[in-house]
Amino acid sequence: MHQYGTVIWFTGLPRSGKTTLAEALSDALTKQDFFCHVLDGDKVRQGINSDLGYSLADREENIRRVAEICRILTDNGIITICAFVSPTEKIRNRAKNIIGEKDFMEIYVCTALEICEKRDIYGLYKKSRTGEIKDFTGISSPFEIPVNPDIIVDSGKNTIEDCINEIMVNVLPHIRRSDPPGI
Repeated sequence: MHQYGTVIWFTGLPRSGKTTLAEALSDALTKQDFFCHVLDGDKVRQGINSDLGYSLADREENIRRVAEICRILTDNGIITICAFVSPTEKIRNRAKNIIGEKDFMEIYVCTALEICEKRDIYGLYKKSRTGEIKDFTGISSPFEIPVNPDIIVDSGKNTIEDCINEIMVNVLPHIRRSDPPGI
């Protein structure tokens, strides 16, 4: 496949632009003949993780399951692009340990809270501020800024295209195989 199986893990506040960037990155890589799959927090929670809530223990289990799926995909040479809040360093490190550090790239989408709230078409931030929603990351539940992400982008200050260009410069050397398959 002329590619290394890799997990590109987007983390950031809800509505920071993780899924938008993940989909745009998938499109950009697919145009260059890479085989990718996007795993998004909302979609995963509708299926395999529909039995989980949003307590810290459930968030940890959500990411553990996702990381196990990613490891399988990576072992099969697939570039897996993940978009998950993954709010703590402990949770992100557990995912990295399951997947394998050499196959894990962390992208922190550092969009400002005010911009994330403006993008929130579902009113979840507002409901969290009024107490209707408990354990909402960034308001009633903490988000720990990544200690040492591979890439940092801000979709509030930069266009999607600019963010993807920055990401591609860093991702391509990590995923491109120069040796023929089977060697």
